Amino acid sequence: MPIEKLYYEDLHPDLHFETARRTITREDLETFTRLSGDYNPLHTDENFAATTPFGELIVQGALVLSIGTGLANSLGYLSGTVDAFVALDWKYRAPVKVGDTIWATLKVNKKHEMPGYNGGLVTLYVTIFNQHNKPVQKGTWTLLVRSKNVG
Repeated sequence: MPIEKLYYEDLHPDLHFETARRTITREDLETFTRLSGDYNPLHTDENFAATTPFGELIVQGALVLSIGTGLANSLGYLSGTVDAFVALDWKYRAPVKVGDTIWATLKVNKKHEMPGYNGGLVTLYVTIFNQHNKPVQKGTWTLLVRSKNVG
């Protein structure tokens, strides 16, 4: 059954979603390192990482956030109705390592209509968890979402 896209009018406080799960691979870490240029030895040097409190390589927090946005988009509900990601208030709570499996919950927190835009701002409270159901990142994403009457 096809996913019905959600528009500004469809989103209401307390509406919530849960994403699929995705395991972080060594290839993910290496690809993101090359793309971002973040060659911090915490992400690239196993010997160095072993001397840190984490004891091994950890993936970049921005990679986890990026995968979280992809998991959210893959739900399909907001694909094609979100015109912009306009704000982020984000906290990093725990490390994510290669082999960890992450997933996210999203809950509509608040809305603000923007009549001149034909839609409005929607703030989602988002938590990204690991395979142990431990929150690793959380905060709010504010999105610019279309109304139904906009092509």
